[in-house]
Amino acid sequence: MLFADDSIVFCRAIREECDRVLKVLKDYEGDSGQKLNKEKTSLYFSKNTSREIKEYVKEKFGAKVVQHPEKYLGLPPLVGRGKRKAFNRIKDQVGRKIACWKGKFLSHAGKEILIKAVAQATPTYTMSCFKLPNTLCKELNSLMGNFWWSQKDKERKMAWISWERLCTPKAEGGMGFRDLKAFNLALLAKQWWRMQQNPDSLVHRVLKEKYFPNSVASEAELGSRPSYAWRSIWASKKVVDRGSR
Repeated sequence: MLFADDSIVFCRAIREECDRVLKVLKDYEGDSGQKLNKEKTSLYFSKNTSREIKEYVKEKFGAKVVQHPEKYLGLPPLVGRGKRKAFNRIKDQVGRKIACWKGKFLSHAGKEILIKAVAQATPTYTMSCFKLPNTLCKELNSLMGNFWWSQKDKERKMAWISWERLCTPKAEGGMGFRDLKAFNLALLAKQWWRMQQNPDSLVHRVLKEKYFPNSVASEAELGSRPSYAWRSIWASKKVVDRGSR
């Protein structure tokens, strides 16, 4: 997988493939004049890889071994059972931004712009690929709600209107903030709709081969042991079904 200056190389954990990958990289270095940066290179092994093979590959590459793959294009490459841990960086990003704003004297109009244009926009890219845990959405809403009501540090201030009411349109008495859970489903529903409308796309062909080889996307089932990406997109199926004809 190649994107800009980030690359992920997949191979079987055997000596022959390790040697072959090294040869390809050395040939590339010789032909291009570029050199592999081993300080920015990391190795990740599946759980069933023997210790002997791990030591062999590590010695050959001279790179560090990581327990969890690093981010790729800003997203976690693997999402296991610890979904909160995989997406906690979003809460950290939003929390840091809000912490910087709290010390400033801002009008309600200024707070509204920062919440809508920055805080609620931060997780948009991730939400278009994965369904965030409901607890994380609630915590993000709480961070933004506390900022809206001018709470600082651990102090408590009265929230005169619920966050759900603030998420309603201004014409209905709210502020038009996004309900992150609903917005997350809307972004995933857009992906599901695109997949249905573009059956020749790579993502449709890959998912069809794995999850619904003998049917169409609209009839697809979740299946057994699905990836979190498929589970997330499939969660929006009901939203599309209710809105399509």
